[in-house]
Amino acid sequence: MLNSTDLELLNKNIWYAQLPAIFQQFIQQHSDCRTFERDQAIFRSGDLFNGIYAVLDGRVRLGYIDIEGNESVAAIAEPIMWFGEISLVDQQPRSHDAIAVEKCVTLHIPSLVIQSFLDEQPQCWFHIAQLTSQKLRFAFLELISIQTQHIQQRLAQRLMFILNGYGNHAQIEKNTIHLSQDQLALMLKCSRQTINQELHSLEQQGILKIAFKKIEILNIKQLHTIAHSVNESSR
Repeated sequence: MLNSTDLELLNKNIWYAQLPAIFQQFIQQHSDCRTFERDQAIFRSGDLFNGIYAVLDGRVRLGYIDIEGNESVAAIAEPIMWFGEISLVDQQPRSHDAIAVEKCVTLHIPSLVIQSFLDEQPQCWFHIAQLTSQKLRFAFLELISIQTQHIQQRLAQRLMFILNGYGNHAQIEKNTIHLSQDQLALMLKCSRQTINQELHSLEQQGILKIAFKKIEILNIKQLHTIAHSVNESSR
């Protein structure tokens, strides 16, 4: 059973806050908290579906490591972001890895439990579809930005995505992003040197402040403007 602090945190998630009462009650009654140590796998690509998760504390890296050890990072999940629902929808093995960046606590709804609930309440599949399409929307935006935006716009857009919890937050409450430049470079598929140059450019404009594995956003409005500006020419 979730405590009052967990429930308060859950209600800050825009998807959960809009769920019907029957779905919220199900989550409250049938989820459990799981703790993972730094670098521990929550699940790996190819694993069978074992439920869906939400980050309550800490951070989780969502991505993939190929056979040669090359890493790709799609997102860093922080409170209160849901993940792992794709395999619930398509009934296929996990498409990516979910690895604890640091010691973290997750909310977990076991696979058999949620599948039984959806069998009994098929109308609630709509809300699972919303959760999945939320990620699909951000994936399309990222693909479009790769084709149409220069790197500073792409960086600004990614920072806005992170601030908004990839659509999970009802509103932006924190202005600090705990992320290394190496991780940003992996997300944007460019060199660390390029990311460093662009971050320093934004810092000189007074939009953000760089620290060790941390970026403080000083002007969210201006960052949003850059992310959504029309690209005049490619760099």
